Amino acid sequence: MTALFNFQSLLSVLLLTICTSTYAHGQFPGIMDRNKENYFVGPFWKCARIGERLSPWVAVACFVMAGVEVWG
Repeated sequence: MTALFNFQSLLSVLLLTICTSTYAHGQFPGIMDRNKENYFVGPFWKCARIGERLSPWVAVACFVMAGVEVWG
């Protein structure tokens, strides 16, 4: 079963994408900023912006998802 059909897995993949994109943007900001209009890099650039601006909420969501994975 893919992550598209399981809501919990879809949220995990989305949070992982946001966290990874934010980290990559912190390490290589020029590459992502130059290519933000590209069809491949653009969604990751947007995920990086979400991770930068909503970082406390993303962190809380990561902790909640970790708790759901452990106890749920």
